[in-house]
Amino acid sequence: MSAEPSNLKAALWMAGWLALMLTMTVAGREATRELDVFQIMEMRSIIGLLLLYPVIRMAGGLRSVRTAKLPRHIGRNVVHYGAQFAWFYALALIPIAQLVSIEFTMPIWTAILAAAFLGERINGWKIAAIVLGLIGVAIIVRPGAAAPDIGQLFALFAAIGFGVSVALVKSLTRHDSVPTIIFWMLVVQSLLGIVPALAVWQWPSPTVMPWIVVIAFCGTYSHYCMARAMLHADATTVVPMDFLRVPLSALLAWLVYQEGIDVYTVIGAALILAGNTLNLKQGGTARIRPS
Repeated sequence: MSAEPSNLKAALWMAGWLALMLTMTVAGREATRELDVFQIMEMRSIIGLLLLYPVIRMAGGLRSVRTAKLPRHIGRNVVHYGAQFAWFYALALIPIAQLVSIEFTMPIWTAILAAAFLGERINGWKIAAIVLGLIGVAIIVRPGAAAPDIGQLFALFAAIGFGVSVALVKSLTRHDSVPTIIFWMLVVQSLLGIVPALAVWQWPSPTVMPWIVVIAFCGTYSHYCMARAMLHADATTVVPMDFLRVPLSALLAWLVYQEGIDVYTVIGAALILAGNTLNLKQGGTARIRPS
């Protein structure tokens, strides 16, 4: 699929991505006050399928989401399901700025995994990016300062899981479209989560139900916004725009939840983002297909 190169259009789609991701962070925090994470994720997937249907219909109906790579979709989404669970679980336990900062180590884990399983080379820039990212995480988590924080460990697990997921998506985009990948994500994760969700099920109150719908909408169409941005500009243009999510998340957490941010998180986040910048620098300007 091709589109007219346009940094302005890419920026507008990334603005949509940022708005949806920040909104989902608040919605997730509010939903976890009442409902178990398993139930939230199951409702998110089922409602997400309904919300995605207009896109599938415009693409040609269910025939458009047929795939010859179903085992790979299943494997990717088993990992992604675990990473999403860890992300929502950590969201209820640690400050939002910490969670998002640790989440931004995802490209570092992706680089390591792509080298190990997809044959991509690790050069000097990538090594520097990995080292900076790992130091940044160590500063935020400070493993020697106190007992490990379970929320931070879940956030790190989520980042690693998302890294595995992205590495697998990179291979899937060679064969399947963006709606196909999102469709199978929602289908597989609905099936994975139905048993644990039923085990903890309680009917959502009128207060929390709108937050669930918000999570489903944001979780589904944030992926679409990122993919559309990638169609209009190179990854080296698009991905740095996502770096705004770190300071914006900290500002949002301060405005909504009066969460402060400590100097360790600031320094660690800066090192992680510096590592991501180096990772982009070595990647040149090759266009990446949407994932």
